[in-house]
Amino acid sequence: VQLVESGGGLVQAGGSLRLSCAASTRAFSINKMGWYRQAPGKQRELVATISNGGGSTNYADSVKGRFTISRDNAKNTMHLQMNSLKPEDTAVYYCNAAGVDVLTDKYLEVWGRGTLVTVSS
Repeated sequence: VQLVESGGGLVQAGGSLRLSCAASTRAFSINKMGWYRQAPGKQRELVATISNGGGSTNYADSVKGRFTISRDNAKNTMHLQMNSLKPEDTAVYYCNAAGVDVLTDKYLEVWGRGTLVTVSS
């Protein structure tokens, strides 16, 4: 099972980006999904998480009101709409998913390779 992020890039402060994360296989029954980020010289931190049904979301205080997490279970995809971006949002953004590989019946936690978001001032 692999997760592939897309949508990163360079944007000016105040701009918007939409990140996407797609699982490589439908044979992965995903429970919890989330976005994390790691800025240069800093530890990886939680950005947002979303429950299986999408009814429960959680955001870091630093992004509340600006970022929106969503998921499409039919497509095993997740998105992060980022508005009013700030230079301090500059980081590599990682997709994370936890669930069951239906072929092996094993519980897995999977990370994507990350996509770089750069916000210029």
